[in-house]
Amino acid sequence: MQIDYSGVTVHDPGRSTRGYVLFAPAQSSQALLVDYEGEIRHRWDVRGKSTNWCYLLPSGNLFMNEAGSTPAPIPFGAGLMREYSRECSVVWEHEDTMQHHDARRLEDGRTVYLAWEEMDEVQAAAIGGGVPGSEADGAIYGEVIREIDESGAVVWEWRLADHAAWPFHRNAVRRNYGHANSIHPLENGDYLLSFKVLNLLAIVSRETGDIVWEFQDDALGGQHDAQMTESGTILVFANGTYSPDLAHSQVWEIDKESKKVVWRFTERKNPMNFFSTHISGVQRLPSGNTLICEGAKGAIFEVTPDHDVVWHYVNPNWQSHPGFASINWIYRARHYAPDCPEIENLL
Repeated sequence: MQIDYSGVTVHDPGRSTRGYVLFAPAQSSQALLVDYEGEIRHRWDVRGKSTNWCYLLPSGNLFMNEAGSTPAPIPFGAGLMREYSRECSVVWEHEDTMQHHDARRLEDGRTVYLAWEEMDEVQAAAIGGGVPGSEADGAIYGEVIREIDESGAVVWEWRLADHAAWPFHRNAVRRNYGHANSIHPLENGDYLLSFKVLNLLAIVSRETGDIVWEFQDDALGGQHDAQMTESGTILVFANGTYSPDLAHSQVWEIDKESKKVVWRFTERKNPMNFFSTHISGVQRLPSGNTLICEGAKGAIFEVTPDHDVVWHYVNPNWQSHPGFASINWIYRARHYAPDCPEIENLL
């Protein structure tokens, strides 16, 4: 049953964080910046179709992931990375048909992104776990981190299969090893990654290529959007898809040193009311509140440290989907303060 409500459903101005929220409705050709009243403050009508997410650069330009010509049998592709001006002209673009899920523009002009690459038979045979026979036409595609310069030339690569052989989660399909869904650049140049089908978070050293930190817990449930906060903790959306009991989502804040969960968000009245099987994201705000994107429900909301919901928005943009009729999914969302460079250079 579809409940017909959309836009802002909760707003507590005294406790919510002033600013704007950016998101791209899945399967659409738009990126939208909305205020806390739900009004669209800026819209980009982009060339392609949104596959994953978008965010603002300090210049006020939009960096967007769009659908390219990802070859079969690769699932979950994107392929096109574009930077748009305020007026929606293309400033920069790069196509890699094997790119997927996440990409970031770096301060020095490089771009880092996630990509698939077919594993050789020896490496593929060494990876256990997963649902038997669920490979992509018999093959497993492994994770590659790829960095390119402004011209599109590859300047650095890293492959998960060269460094580890964690088994797939027993309920995961064996089409793609790792299934990374976020890459978060750290201040020292290293990368924090989320590997969905391994229930694994890891930090890769940019200098040595070594995995220098890892956190694995099946209760992450095919997690998304791992990131480091300003205080040095790690925030992640724990989807709960592989939950051993009744499935529900959570947000975890993990102490990097002790690897203990020091804060978590769950729905107070009924944990199952908060559940996104896939996609989704999270962001710690300057106020100390947390922005949460419950992607499969098309919902974005802000919570206090004590779990009070002080803003709630439902995406009113419904798009057709080849497998699910119509959807209002949001892969990820980001909040911007009124005085940040991204907004000052845009509005």
